[in-house]
Amino acid sequence: MDYEKLYINGEWIPGASGDFIEVENPATREIFARVPAGNGDDVDKAAKAAYAAFPAWAKKPLAERITLMERFLAIFKSQEDDLIDITIRELGSPYTFTKASQVEYQYVRTMSYIDLAPDVPMVEKMAASTTYREPIGVIGCITPWNYPLGQVIQKIIPAMLMGNTVILKPSQHTPLSSYFLADAFEQAGFPKGVFNLVTGRGGEVGDALSSHPLVSMISFTGSTSGGVTVGKRALESVKHISLELGGKSPYVILPSKDHNYSTPIRICFNSIFLNSGQTCTAFSRLLIPESEKALIEKELCAIAKEYTVGDPTDPCVKLGPVSSMAQYRKISEYISKGLSEGGRLLTGGLPESPDHGYYIHPTIFTNVTNDMTIAQDEIFGPVLCVITYKDTDDAVRIANDTRYGLNAGVYGPKEEAIAIAHRIKAGNVYINASPRDTAAPFGGYKESGLGREGGIYGMLEFTQQKALFDTGD
Repeated sequence: MDYEKLYINGEWIPGASGDFIEVENPATREIFARVPAGNGDDVDKAAKAAYAAFPAWAKKPLAERITLMERFLAIFKSQEDDLIDITIRELGSPYTFTKASQVEYQYVRTMSYIDLAPDVPMVEKMAASTTYREPIGVIGCITPWNYPLGQVIQKIIPAMLMGNTVILKPSQHTPLSSYFLADAFEQAGFPKGVFNLVTGRGGEVGDALSSHPLVSMISFTGSTSGGVTVGKRALESVKHISLELGGKSPYVILPSKDHNYSTPIRICFNSIFLNSGQTCTAFSRLLIPESEKALIEKELCAIAKEYTVGDPTDPCVKLGPVSSMAQYRKISEYISKGLSEGGRLLTGGLPESPDHGYYIHPTIFTNVTNDMTIAQDEIFGPVLCVITYKDTDDAVRIANDTRYGLNAGVYGPKEEAIAIAHRIKAGNVYINASPRDTAAPFGGYKESGLGREGGIYGMLEFTQQKALFDTGD
């Protein structure tokens, strides 16, 4: 794969600037690839190509768009070994997690959109009118580094199926897997300009996309501060915006009659520790009954030993490095802050020198109060805050005491857990061991974002409504 080109209007071309961004392996600190440092000129080329391709693509029958997407999916699946390898190298995500969650789950996601596309309500008859849904136009998709394939698939597949053309700007830290997607779209025979790939820095490519007059919508996933910046710029030209932002998600464990908490602890740990805590939906605040504190803390320490840290190419390893020196320093500063604020370590702590990779061991703070910095800020690392509650009202109060509202979980007797879930202000709430549903909408309350991804609701985000008043003579 030649990573030193951009994919614009069906062709692999050099970046306009002639400059490059290096890609580092966070497990070894080796620079192993580079991609073009795209700029406004590259965005302009891509926007003109996508804008020119839009009318014909929008008019193409859905059945034909689905056929092309099925071809893409078959090629996408054939790339599995390469995608696993490149994701491990550019992100440091361990092999087993990469294979199941970073790669294979994206085939499931893609197929779910293909299956749901015919059911999207594009025409609705009303008393004196008919409402139609139409594609929006050129969509600028700006994605983060923590799920290099997943965050991209969540945007480009529904956008294209709904008849839009796209320009993808992947994270500058993990851009390489997107090259395989571009190759798969090319091999599948998608018309020129329907999919375009422009790599680069957010301050250049992201800003240029957000302000370009031919771009009709920005779909952004990233930090809340980044989303606010992108949203402001996009709204200067009144673009459609969809923002999937940060989280500080609570996981509430209800008292157990048998005093066995191993299952909910593992659910929480899988959320906050796998992918080294670099997950926007991570259960980063564990809310436990005050009366069970000593018992649960003992189980936390015992089970944490299962979450091994090491070489991400080793199938037995559960946590690899965090993604970059910047992440390593940020997480380390939060651990120091937690200690200075009075948090007590159950396991983990300040990491060793990052000379041989950006490794941080699972870190669990107890004696945390919800007003502490580590309980309020999104750390985006393998750091768990354990907070006690007195009763369910107190648990709900603590759960909602955050500026975020992306995700939550409740574990306990089902009816009681569902009743509590209804009171938590979050876009998604997991009850007990329930799995994720690809057909469900995904998105947040409060500062966790605007709009939804996933399922039919996520596909509707890439459409706009037109009402025809058609009952007269």
